[in-house]
Amino acid sequence: MDVFISGVGMVPFESASGSSTLDLAERVAWTALDDADIEPDGVESVHVGNMAAEAFDRRTGIENALCGALGIEGAMADRIENTSASGASALLRGVDAICAGRARTALVVGVETMSAVDREVSTDVISSLVHDREYQQGITLPSFAGLAADAYLERYDADRAGLAAVAVKNHRNAAANPYAQFQKEITVDEALESPPVAEPLRLYDCCPTSDGAAAVVLSADDGDVRVSGIESATGTHAVAERPDPLEIESVSRAGERAMTSAGVEHDDIDVACIHDAFTILELLELEELGFYDSGDAWRATMAGETDRDGVLPVNPGGGLKARGHPLGATGISQVIELVWQLRGDAPGTDRQLEDPETGLAINVAGFGNNSICTIVEST
Repeated sequence: MDVFISGVGMVPFESASGSSTLDLAERVAWTALDDADIEPDGVESVHVGNMAAEAFDRRTGIENALCGALGIEGAMADRIENTSASGASALLRGVDAICAGRARTALVVGVETMSAVDREVSTDVISSLVHDREYQQGITLPSFAGLAADAYLERYDADRAGLAAVAVKNHRNAAANPYAQFQKEITVDEALESPPVAEPLRLYDCCPTSDGAAAVVLSADDGDVRVSGIESATGTHAVAERPDPLEIESVSRAGERAMTSAGVEHDDIDVACIHDAFTILELLELEELGFYDSGDAWRATMAGETDRDGVLPVNPGGGLKARGHPLGATGISQVIELVWQLRGDAPGTDRQLEDPETGLAINVAGFGNNSICTIVEST
């Protein structure tokens, strides 16, 4: 069965929104419903992607509270938690609900309010998603990213400026995006000289903590964009047990399955939203997805191939790096960026791509513990 995206809604991502999890979820839901020209009583299933509302905002049952706030009664509703891939996982659940015949219209919302607790608490909450032994040893996601970046630079004799080029590109894209958390361009030198976080990664190599929400309305009937493939895959949970620290098997598996399901090849993809929680991840994921051979993505980035006017525009909205990364909302925001680009109405200044027809998004849980790849096409 075909599944269409008939409406989208998003709030600007911020360091601190001052809003509750429910408030943000309700705002984007109304916007998406209005965009789809759907009344709440037409929604038959509701799926909320959220990682840690209990820890961040002392909120449980967000899916039921959202239905109450919108006046939706009788619908199937659930909350999906898959760490930083909760948003795309909720989208997958919504697509499955329509394909299974449980609903003809589904509302999918991704939301997180990370600013409700201090940085130490939020860091500990995020760190809890790693393997128990790694957590007990104090290993964090930036640690994994730093180790991977160091291995990548050494194995492929890569220029450190190749990582900085990812940050520069994504900040440049975000500067034109009114929904981005950081609307400021940076230079390669600024990226290279920013404070160290996990060598060789520095501040501008890492995504921020964010508040934000995003929503889509799925329909079995019509829409300007069709979900032609969405697939998920897990990887080796303990990063230390992976045979190669530079291989993210969940990304390659989910990507291969989604492209096969959609019936598309790499050359068919006009725009990609890549889960760049760290600059090294944009490079590794582009290679795992098969867009570049191992060790080549950094050269392609420096050559401008992934710029908005390049052969494969990557993260035209700024990515996690600069648009922001409110955990549960990220996967939905990636798909919304693709929808805007495919509909030809990307908000902002001079950032609309030239007639894209097919887009790909990869949303990653943890450091590749789980990944969801989504393919969308214009109708």
